Amino acid sequence: MAIQKAGIREKYAAASPGGAPIVAVQDLSKIFKDFWMRDRARAVDGVTFEIERGEVFGLLGPNGSGKSTTIKIILGLLHKTSGRVAVFGRLPSDVSIKKRIGYLPEESYLYPFLNARETLDYYAKLFQLDHRARKRRINELLDMVGLSGVQHRQIREYSKGMQRRIGLAQALINDPEFLILDEPTTGLDPIGTRQVKDLIIQLGKRGKTILLSSHLLADVEECVTRMVILYGGKIRAEGTCDDLLESRSRSIIETDALDDATLADLRATLAKHRHTMERVAHPRQRLEDLFIDIVERAQADRLATSGATHAGATAGFLMGGERRDEGEALIEELVSRRPEPTPEAPKKPEVPKPAQRAEQIIDDLIAESGGSATKGANESKPSGKGPLPPGGDVDSDVIDSLLNPKKPDSGG
Repeated sequence: MAIQKAGIREKYAAASPGGAPIVAVQDLSKIFKDFWMRDRARAVDGVTFEIERGEVFGLLGPNGSGKSTTIKIILGLLHKTSGRVAVFGRLPSDVSIKKRIGYLPEESYLYPFLNARETLDYYAKLFQLDHRARKRRINELLDMVGLSGVQHRQIREYSKGMQRRIGLAQALINDPEFLILDEPTTGLDPIGTRQVKDLIIQLGKRGKTILLSSHLLADVEECVTRMVILYGGKIRAEGTCDDLLESRSRSIIETDALDDATLADLRATLAKHRHTMERVAHPRQRLEDLFIDIVERAQADRLATSGATHAGATAGFLMGGERRDEGEALIEELVSRRPEPTPEAPKKPEVPKPAQRAEQIIDDLIAESGGSATKGANESKPSGKGPLPPGGDVDSDVIDSLLNPKKPDSGG
């Protein structure tokens, strides 16, 4: 087993990123056993296929054909019984590849007490997206799946189709390189089904790799570029849509409306060449197109509904526009930002010089002794350097000691 693991890792990891398949499955088998370890069901039996980068790959088949089991093995949710599986050149159990994968399971398991915005915010935090990216992506995804008007209602109040829509948004929150959709149109109305088809086509054109699993062949016929059809856990057919669906035994000619005379001439011409005209009919509109047209007219009349509304455009970050938006936002922020004023340093209190301090003390002493009262209003205060005015009752020894302090004796 260790040799097999090393071999598959070397085989696909050493390949160039452009040429290596996103998923490589070789002789994959999965047998479910009972309590006594006896074979109970062989869900997958010797399946081999590859999914190339940028391909919309269809995994088709009726219920119980092994589609969901194969997907869970690719995701590392189930262990294979035998065979080899590589995803991004690594084993499915490698945790480092999980952030590059988006997964919509067959049944959406969501927290019923959270609303749509809280649900998407929770899954965005699991991928360690910052607050600004989370807010932008949540707004775009809610608009894309048509749930902006009911984003604050709890999930348990949603219908099955609305839960499917929020599940699809959850699978896209991390902008995955490899998107796995297991029965994505289950529970959706024709409008939602059409929107999912258009989204798959748009993401495929952008270059994302998509694995689409369904037993409703009409839902995937317009989307996939290549497919395999399973039955009983084995591949019964594989190839492109043209290879599998195009019939060479019949021809279709489509013209404008023909009158009876033209039809008679056409029958005669075909009979001349030993061909027959088996059926002549007018083109018929598909029921899906009629349903969508009715709903779109009702929405144009602004009729109220408590369910999902018409979905908006595909989220910008899924189309590769998020980096550009972040760059533009950063430039605007830098341009609009003004330099903050530099705070002024607090002024230090001025410390008076020793001479000024002595003069102040002298003035205070003169004022206390009443010497200043003998002065007139126009007389100036005496400075410490000049003689004292007469009449002042001031002790000159004290003043001299303040002006000329004696140094302490250095001797004994």
